[in-house]
Amino acid sequence: MIRKIALSAFTVIGLVAGGAALAAVTEKKVDDYAFSFEGPFGTYDQMQLQRGLQVYTEICAACHGLQYVPFRALGYDGGPHLPEDQVRAYAEFYEVFDPELDDFRPAKPTDHFPQSGLESAPDLSLMAKARAGFSGPYGLGINQLFKGMGGPEYIVSLLVGYTGEEKEEAGTILYENTAFEGGYISMSQPLWGDDVEYEDGSPTEIEDLAKDVAAFLMWTAEPQLNARKEAGFIAVVFLIVLSALLYLTNKRIWAPIKKGKAATPAE
Repeated sequence: MIRKIALSAFTVIGLVAGGAALAAVTEKKVDDYAFSFEGPFGTYDQMQLQRGLQVYTEICAACHGLQYVPFRALGYDGGPHLPEDQVRAYAEFYEVFDPELDDFRPAKPTDHFPQSGLESAPDLSLMAKARAGFSGPYGLGINQLFKGMGGPEYIVSLLVGYTGEEKEEAGTILYENTAFEGGYISMSQPLWGDDVEYEDGSPTEIEDLAKDVAAFLMWTAEPQLNARKEAGFIAVVFLIVLSALLYLTNKRIWAPIKKGKAATPAE
């Protein structure tokens, strides 16, 4: 009897320990990172967006696309803000299919970035927004609202979250990643540090590259973020002024009536 109880206890302890170990492996780890565009008055860093564009072009574009982003947007205010001739030259690096020609031709600023080159590689146009959602990476809205944690933080955590461990499942090599749901991802580590060389001499460690490309992907998902914040600020100021005027008007209209009631003797 004692032997059976001991065996049952050891079994329960083993299951609990195994479950805890599995939870530790599969739990997502998303860290908080500071970005210039966070907060009600935050704006995009133009130089960071240009660096992120370089990282995307030299590393990410081989597999991933930006099909919802037109090339001409690279010259917009609030974005990378490239000169018109650079936008045109950059677009010509890509080829797009023209139905009228029934053939491929160099892209123009009015064309969009190509789609992803691989079926298993998701398009990155809306990645930052898709990964943020309403509740943030930890499932708590307070993290996103007060800490500013959302899609960009998830992207950085994913890019720096590779442990170097691999495993094979159904003929597919999976790579351990601390930020990915389930603990393993089919995408191999894309950034290693010093992958690109910035003209402005900015640091090129893995985390620096990840933050730059995450900021750029946030811009692709929210290209009018700066304008939206400005419009929101103006709207709030207008509502405050309007509320003050309505309060003063209401007070002025009812003041004689209140005085009249106060002057009338009680019966």
